[in-house]
Amino acid sequence: MMKRSLIALCLAVACSGAIAKDFYVPSTISHKGQMFLNENFSLDAKNKVLTPALSDIEGWKHYQHKADDSMVETNKAIMALYKPIIVKAAMAGIPVLDIKPQNWKDNGKVLVYTHGGAYTAYSAESTLSSSVPVANDTRLRVISVDYTLAPHAKFDVITDQVIAVLEGLTKQGYKMSDIAIYGDSAGGGLAAGTVLKMRDKGLPLPAAVVLWSPWSDITETGDTYQTLKDAEPLYRYDLLLKPSADAYADVKDQKHPYVSPVYGDYTKPYPPTLIQAGTKELFLSNAVRLYQAIDSNGGEAKLDVYEGMWHVFQAFAFDIPEAKLARKKMAAFLNEKLVINDKAEVKR
Repeated sequence: MMKRSLIALCLAVACSGAIAKDFYVPSTISHKGQMFLNENFSLDAKNKVLTPALSDIEGWKHYQHKADDSMVETNKAIMALYKPIIVKAAMAGIPVLDIKPQNWKDNGKVLVYTHGGAYTAYSAESTLSSSVPVANDTRLRVISVDYTLAPHAKFDVITDQVIAVLEGLTKQGYKMSDIAIYGDSAGGGLAAGTVLKMRDKGLPLPAAVVLWSPWSDITETGDTYQTLKDAEPLYRYDLLLKPSADAYADVKDQKHPYVSPVYGDYTKPYPPTLIQAGTKELFLSNAVRLYQAIDSNGGEAKLDVYEGMWHVFQAFAFDIPEAKLARKKMAAFLNEKLVINDKAEVKR
């Protein structure tokens, strides 16, 4: 979704105005954030229909390849900046990327990542702008799940794939108390829904959940689906999100808690959850409603909202101050919930 990487953008002339192209750019965010908004979003791109017909399987494959190709240059910049160690692997037959930050030491903890892309786009390999900075800033081994995209699979299969990866880690010697899960956008909804499914199946749960801009209600329900419809710089619900929602789950299932976790039962145990979002995104109500669902029912949840930030700013603009701050807070949250001892080194 980026025209060019932020590293390239930072070499450009700093922005100066309050209005950039078609979207309001607040003076209350960092200069790098203002520059990113100026250079990367346009009403024309937002209004283009990007998705094929639901039944056009070959069209979806082409769409998915095109999305992956759009991230190649960003991935190159990420790899050059962070120099991670990445290995392709499989857990319980599910393909994953095993990502370790430069100079990594095994502290016995691991973070599972479920990527975004409206369930219909991107892959573990094309979402390094999320997983690699997180591995670097948390100092955790990150397992990025390359789950089957919709419409090639629907939510019941995809959530089972994530569960299989989590259980695969326990066969490597990790306890669930050693494991946290995070996801962004659709991956946030997937992470939250998967944990609900695990709980309802009576399985041990991860120690913590982190959600960036979670798509926690895939129906167009919630205040900011309407109030931020024009302010949202990335996409429109009717053109991109609705077709993707229909690809992921039949209409009758779209308010199922494993699909839209705002409808989950949080009177039962659920892991401590950190939810991050921005004030400029359509999904702000998704974040608020999920936070309230957990917190008001006695669960432990923290809502961390950023002024003027857009959808998944932590990855799309990985080098701006707000993104760095959000990941720093995420690292502190995980450090507390996973009880990480920085001096420990585990031999596996």
